[in-house]
Amino acid sequence: MSPIGLIATWLRALLTGWFRAWHIPAVFVDILAWIVGGVVILLMITLIALILIYVLRKVAAYIQGRIGPERVGPYGLFQTVMDALKLLQKEDIVPAGADKILHTLGPVVFFFVCTMGYLVIPWESQATIARQVDLNIGVLFLLAFSSLGVIGVLMGGWGSNNKWSLLGALRGAAQMISYEIPMLLALVCVVLMAGSLSLEVITEQQKALGLLSWNLWKPWLWLPMILFLITAAAEINVTPFDIPEAESELVAGYHTEYSGMKFALYFLAEFSNNFLVGLIFAVLFLGGWSSPFGHPDPLYLPEFLWLVGKAMVVVLFLMWVRWTLPRLRVDQLMALCWKLLLPAAFVSLVIVSIVGLYL
Repeated sequence: MSPIGLIATWLRALLTGWFRAWHIPAVFVDILAWIVGGVVILLMITLIALILIYVLRKVAAYIQGRIGPERVGPYGLFQTVMDALKLLQKEDIVPAGADKILHTLGPVVFFFVCTMGYLVIPWESQATIARQVDLNIGVLFLLAFSSLGVIGVLMGGWGSNNKWSLLGALRGAAQMISYEIPMLLALVCVVLMAGSLSLEVITEQQKALGLLSWNLWKPWLWLPMILFLITAAAEINVTPFDIPEAESELVAGYHTEYSGMKFALYFLAEFSNNFLVGLIFAVLFLGGWSSPFGHPDPLYLPEFLWLVGKAMVVVLFLMWVRWTLPRLRVDQLMALCWKLLLPAAFVSLVIVSIVGLYL
């Protein structure tokens, strides 16, 4: 068992013994495990966001022939920390005429929905926070909560009493709802081949021969893989799909009227989504936590390091695309989804169904 799994098992056994001694129902052990797991995820998301913001600035600077952060701390490492402290101290401003309840709940809902996907990610063998959920409906759980993100965007846009915010929110809603359909079909292709909705099972099926067992090398999954990467980038509003917050047209889109910690929650959720997409892609197509050198790992590295490393490669690719391609127009964005990606998704589903039938 992995180190994380051993620690989790030891803690669960310890807590179970204590709860039995105090005649407390065992179900509270699971509730406590979810709470602890949630706290760990929040801390991890905050740390990852700080790292990704710094990396994004450096990657953007390299692509554009600039230096990037260099003044605050060695190599500018403390620049992001200073930005975070600045946001913590900024005044929370609510526009006149705004719906205060929606204006406040918008970033909270958006951030909450973004964090829920981490619960079913298999960090190591038998080290999934919401393991029972993943065993039954892991992929469905991901899709369900990813579709709820649009509610946070709409709440922020409508509650701000600003036409630019509302227009950005409506663009975001149209984009996120549209691109969910081909993304769903791409995920169904992987589920059909795995025969399970569990992300842990999908990872286990790719570990036997290491690199050679990955879904990345199966030709019938190449189209679903490309479709998932494109649609996931659109779902998290990464350039060239950042129409909901196009600064040349909408000031800052649905979060125009936000400042301080409310803006920070939207910002944090954006980078959290970037890393979550990298994790999901790694699990679906790159073997998840399994070593590329086969199982057992000859290097004896912690399994979660392989997962995080693969996810970071995907994130760096998205950053590369972000600073290379120009932003699409609204009509181009929707035409790409409905006229190209959706038919391609149905074609890929038919191909995978035929392959699964005769393999």
